[in-house]
Amino acid sequence: MEHLKQNFSIKDLEHLSGIKAHTIRIWEKRYNILTPDRTDTNIRSYDLSSLQKILNVTFLNGHGYKISRIAKLSNEEVGKMVKEVAASSSEQNRAINSFKIAMINFDQVLFNNTYEKLLESKNFRDIFHHIFLPLLEEIGLLWQTDTINPVHEHFLVGLIKQKLYLNIALLENGSSYDNDELFVLFLPENEIHDLGILYLNYELNLHKKKTIYLGPSMPMADMKYLLEIHPNPKFISYLTIAPKDLSEFVEEFERELCFDKKRELSLFGARIQAADPINQKENIHIYKSIPEFANQLAL
Repeated sequence: MEHLKQNFSIKDLEHLSGIKAHTIRIWEKRYNILTPDRTDTNIRSYDLSSLQKILNVTFLNGHGYKISRIAKLSNEEVGKMVKEVAASSSEQNRAINSFKIAMINFDQVLFNNTYEKLLESKNFRDIFHHIFLPLLEEIGLLWQTDTINPVHEHFLVGLIKQKLYLNIALLENGSSYDNDELFVLFLPENEIHDLGILYLNYELNLHKKKTIYLGPSMPMADMKYLLEIHPNPKFISYLTIAPKDLSEFVEEFERELCFDKKRELSLFGARIQAADPINQKENIHIYKSIPEFANQLAL
């Protein structure tokens, strides 16, 4: 397992907090907000506690608290104030910032408190589309710039998946299905990123569609057994890092699961973004986004 990143540059702090490096330097000099270590060449270096503090300070400053006031507080008092303010906040940017702080601090309580507050004014679908998706895009950029470690992302995604499982279970418990249409959701071999396919499962259940969720790294040949009981399913897959060759994947689908009749396959994810939706076989459907598919379900 990778070691958690312990040292950050001022550019890292700028990327994660959204505060310009110039402003961070002013806060250091004028208010002693942070006390960085310095290299032999006088380059600033920040530890994890400094990163956590700048996130907290940025959060409070964004809520109208003056830097001069925040600077007088101890780290414990700053953390306590952040939780109090986050508990009463429901705006999109503030919620995203709260979740970001929860991720950096590995703070499940703050994550859940922020989520529960959002539920007072939004349903889960709105939270996922307007809060979680923008948050995950931002986290992806932070991970790519080496500002955060993959362990942060795993922690956050794990909590979001917990909420997905809960909401899927609630829908399944109370569902009466529209018709006999059945969707089988799976990820190809070596594909373990299941957040997208999980959310598709939620959307389908929300629209009262029957689903069978098979999860990550599912060999295509093994799904033949399913056809003995359910001969007419529609298949859905979400391709993030696998397969390496999309055309070979489609050919395998045709060979293994369309040996007796044509069956539909809908594809989502990063691996299909360059694919042309028009020049596909009539049973292969390319969706560039989940909302595109969800809007079609609502028709």
